[in-house]
Amino acid sequence: MAMATMGESPRSPEAKLGMRVEDLWDVQEAQLSPTEKLNACFESIPVSAFPLAPSNQEIEIKSDATLAEAVMKLARHNVFSAPVVDVDAPEDASWIDRYIGIVEFAGIVVWILHQSEPASPRSPSTPTSAKAIAAAANGLSFALELEALGLGSAATTAGNFFLDLTSSELYKNTTVRDIAGTFRWAPFLALERSNSFLTMLLLLSKYKMKSVPVLDLGSGTIDKIITQSAVIHMLAECAGLQWFESWGTKKISEVGLPLVTPDQIIKVYEDEPVLQAFKVMRKKRVGAVPVIERDSGKAVGNISLRDVQFLLNAPEIYHDYRAITVKDFLTAVRSYLEKNKNAFPMVSEYVTCREDCTVKELIQLLDEEKIHRVYVVDNDGDLQGLITLRDIISRLVHEPRGYFGDFFDGVLPLPANTRV
Repeated sequence: MAMATMGESPRSPEAKLGMRVEDLWDVQEAQLSPTEKLNACFESIPVSAFPLAPSNQEIEIKSDATLAEAVMKLARHNVFSAPVVDVDAPEDASWIDRYIGIVEFAGIVVWILHQSEPASPRSPSTPTSAKAIAAAANGLSFALELEALGLGSAATTAGNFFLDLTSSELYKNTTVRDIAGTFRWAPFLALERSNSFLTMLLLLSKYKMKSVPVLDLGSGTIDKIITQSAVIHMLAECAGLQWFESWGTKKISEVGLPLVTPDQIIKVYEDEPVLQAFKVMRKKRVGAVPVIERDSGKAVGNISLRDVQFLLNAPEIYHDYRAITVKDFLTAVRSYLEKNKNAFPMVSEYVTCREDCTVKELIQLLDEEKIHRVYVVDNDGDLQGLITLRDIISRLVHEPRGYFGDFFDGVLPLPANTRV
């Protein structure tokens, strides 16, 4: 592929940003390594330069919104997470006091499912606030109701479980504030417009943030939210530029990928109850798992925490199931999506790459398929590893010693179940 030049018109705002990196790349000191050059380039560009998302629609969830209201709002805007605004904060509050965290669609669903199980009195996630204790008590009551109906365990869960779930008092009365600090809850750790690209990339990779809000300090409001997916799209648009090609044409093994080896991949079998799959993801703190056919031992699908949206937004599709297995779940969802293509994003698919794949090919695959992970397979189709968006970003830059200083003061340490 011919290298792009500054004389050409960039094909997108992301490509224009890539050309800005190219200009900086050309003037870096010759003795610097490619990674050191990229670090220097990204440190010189403010996050304000990152292009706005096409929709440019940043939504917020109020802390007193019920879980049902939050789910409806996230689904209506077709987003998976949103900042939570503290309704008790004064009008002149700074952003530190205005926002209390970021809530994920998946986090809401997994929290509800967790509350439908009798909790261990020594559980580290035992709530301490009065409201949270009340919510947990409702959850225990709900669990007993389900048990009386024969729906208390993942192994016996029938299609009506999800209708019972969405009509429960727990779902309708618990507020977003009540689940603060639980699984998949992220702190509101924001950047200023003047912070660097390097800071943003490190937060999205080494520090495991799914998204990074960028604030306009003048108004105290969110200017944009940069996601891992948006960074991967930017990189895909930079194909052909010298700085990108020098890194992107390397084999994935040359940059240390995959980070997750075959023996580290958490798996579920297609004949297991779907709730068991989500429980495994919660317990193992992973975002997705491959689905394995029991007889052959081959991976035949993928199920993600993002897919739990269908448990609440489309419970009617499970009416006819006595016990919903992972295979039943994926089949029902795909059938439903064929009839409602504009209502939901597609279910997470099982997408693979070969061991000799290049970084560029991997980035383009992730961007084209709009997915968050790719499974690495050998010539026989056997799993050899797993690569996520975060893994790729982590191989692009490195954290200089002492880089963040006191940046995390007041944010860390965090509750045990938060991601950062």
